[in-house]
Amino acid sequence: MSITSSPWPGACDCHMHVYEDSYPLAATATFKPPHAPTSSYRAVQRELNLARTVVIQPTGYGFDNRCTLAALAALGPDSRAVVVVAPDVAPAELESLHDAGVRGVRYMMLPGGVLPWSGLEDAAAAIAALGWHIDLQLDGRELPLREAMLRRLPCRLVIDHVGRFMGPVDPDSDAVLALCRLLDTGTCWVKISAPYESSRSGPPGYDDIAWIARLVARRYPERCLWASNWPHPNQAPAPANAAMLDWGLGCIADTATRRKALVDNPAELYGFAPTAAT
Repeated sequence: MSITSSPWPGACDCHMHVYEDSYPLAATATFKPPHAPTSSYRAVQRELNLARTVVIQPTGYGFDNRCTLAALAALGPDSRAVVVVAPDVAPAELESLHDAGVRGVRYMMLPGGVLPWSGLEDAAAAIAALGWHIDLQLDGRELPLREAMLRRLPCRLVIDHVGRFMGPVDPDSDAVLALCRLLDTGTCWVKISAPYESSRSGPPGYDDIAWIARLVARRYPERCLWASNWPHPNQAPAPANAAMLDWGLGCIADTATRRKALVDNPAELYGFAPTAAT
């Protein structure tokens, strides 16, 4: 199957990063990212026919959201952002970020992350009234240990990169079942994205991850999102952007669910205007 570009107006890339050399990396950065400015991402949008974008704060910048917020402003009203904020962030600052287009707080629970599990519930309580979500990246094998806490969160939850299971799992494993139970709540979404982050079988099919993407797309069409993970940080060589769209939508069996993952579900989660069906 070859898709190469979105056929739908309002298609959204739900996870990408902007890196500018003019912004210093945090002491917690685990690698030097490529120079990947907003202007370069515009070419990706044109290539894939993507109208909307969600800029995710990179781990390399720690709590310094300036690059992400500058990208958000440059990309305009068809963009949103997910940031990293300190545990003691003031409500007025959250309101200001909301007005700028921020819709979530990122918790990266792998090397490079700066927010601990211990603060996640308080953060969720602080952002719930704004309609924000927790954007969570973890080794999905840890989901059974965290499931009860995640189910208690008073805000929405988004899980990155098909759960990012960093080791073999099967459909009956506790980890995959925990992901499914979270999606059953109706307040959790999962990104069909970046299979290279956890795949051992590799491209082009990423078969050891593709079956999980097919599973969640089949069972939870209202809970799936697609994302490019541009500029594919720390990947050498970086995959082609069209190949990532092709892989993601190729894991989704029907046209209606593909449209949901690209258009309708992001519009609901990030607060974009609805787009007429085509």
